[in-house]
Amino acid sequence: MVLKIINATEIRIGTNIILDGQSYVVKKIDISKTGKHGHSKCRIEAIGLISPNKKVFVVPGHERFEVPLVDKRRAQILSKADKKASVMDLESFETLEIDCPDEEVFNDLEESGNCEYWDIEGQKIIKRKL
Repeated sequence: MVLKIINATEIRIGTNIILDGQSYVVKKIDISKTGKHGHSKCRIEAIGLISPNKKVFVVPGHERFEVPLVDKRRAQILSKADKKASVMDLESFETLEIDCPDEEVFNDLEESGNCEYWDIEGQKIIKRKL
C-alpha cells in the first residue's frame, strides 16, 4: 500500500521511495536547474531498506515517485538461527519468522530480548535490538 506520491524535486535526504518495486532511502540529492526553457534534473543516490543495494540515477524534476508505508513495530525474540529470528509481536501477539540480514544486529539479538522490526510494503525485517 503506497502512502503517497511525490515529485522528484520534493525528495529530501532520508525520504523513502520505491524504485523498480524495491524500497530505498535517499542519501543524497542534487537538483540542477537548466536554461531558460529547460527542465530541472535531479541526481539521486539511494540505498535499499531491505538489502544494501546502492542506486544512483538522474531523472527530470517532474518525475513522480511512490513513498512506501513503513510500519515500525516491537517484538520479543523467541529463537534465532540462520539469520532469521522467530519473534512475537508485542501488540498483536502473533508469532513471525523474520529475516535479519545485518550480521552485527543479528549477533546482538538475544532470546527473550526485544527488537524493532519494520514492515515495509509487506516485507518484514529486523532493524535493531531494543
